[in-house]
Amino acid sequence: MGNMHGTVYRNGKKTQVGYGVSATCEHPTCIEQIDRGLAHLCGETHGDTENGCGGYYCDIHLYMAPEGQTGYRCILCRDRGTDPTLDSPDAMVATFTTS
Repeated sequence: MGNMHGTVYRNGKKTQVGYGVSATCEHPTCIEQIDRGLAHLCGETHGDTENGCGGYYCDIHLYMAPEGQTGYRCILCRDRGTDPTLDSPDAMVATFTTS
């Protein structure tokens, strides 16, 4: 089990991390209450931004890491900066009509 509290430097600021640290999901439109434990981390270890952005997200905004990597990723880190929920030119579109 990891530490309940810790400190890392992220984006030039000191940030409290750990499963005992209350926070809000960092997705721009989300207000879900979470903690800053590894279960909510985009990346593999606190403070490391090589494999993710180091942000903390709720379960809805966090995805499994790509194959061959560990941890979780936010949608932008998971899909290399592209949001797959937005329309794309190669997306399949189904149209339903009623008779």
